Amino acid sequence: MMDIFSIFSQFSYFGIFLLLVLVNTAPILMPPTWLILASFHALDDTLSPALLAIVGATGATIGRIALMYTSGFFRKFMSEERKSSLDGIANYLKSKKVGYLLASFLFASTPLPSNMLFIGYGLMGAKSVQIYTGFWLGRVASYYVMISISQVVLTPFTKLFEDRMLGIILVDAMSIVILVFFACINWNMLITQRKIQFVKPKLWRL
Repeated sequence: MMDIFSIFSQFSYFGIFLLLVLVNTAPILMPPTWLILASFHALDDTLSPALLAIVGATGATIGRIALMYTSGFFRKFMSEERKSSLDGIANYLKSKKVGYLLASFLFASTPLPSNMLFIGYGLMGAKSVQIYTGFWLGRVASYYVMISISQVVLTPFTKLFEDRMLGIILVDAMSIVILVFFACINWNMLITQRKIQFVKPKLWRL
C-alpha cells in the first residue's frame, strides 16, 4: 500500500484527486475515502485539511457519478413491478423542492460508505444536479472533520487496510443487504398509503 501512496503523492493534490476518482468508481471492496484522506494527511501534515476535504469531495463525487450511471445499466434487468416501486421514491424526492439535495447532503455528512447510495440512485434512474451538489457539500464537511481529528482517533490507513481487510468486506456485504432490502420495498404503497409491502424478487417465486 505504501507504493500506491508514493505514486499518487508525487502529484500532490492532483494525484490524490485521481486516486479518489478511481476508488469511488469501484462498487465494492474499496476503503472509505475519508480514511484515505486522513492517511495522506498523517503521512504529510503540510497538506491542508480544508483543501484535502475539497479535493476529496470533488474526486468522490465524480467517481460516484460514474458509478451511478454504470449502475443504471442494470435497471433494464429489473421487473416492471420493481421499476415502478423505485420510480415511486424517485418521483417523491423529485416532487420536493430540495428532496434530492437534502437526502444526499444528510447521507454524505456521515462517514457511511456511499457506494450503495449511488447504485440505488442508478437503479432508480435518478437525474438531478441536487444529488451531486448535496453529496459534495456533505462530503466536504464530513471529510474536513475526519481529517482534522485523524491524528487523535484514527489508525494510519496502511496499517488499518492490512490488518482489517475483513472489516471492509463485511461493511460492503452489509451495504449490499441494505440495498437489496431498499429495492424490495414497495415505495408507491409506503408513500401513498403509509403501509409497508415488499416486492418479491423473482427467485422467491421459484
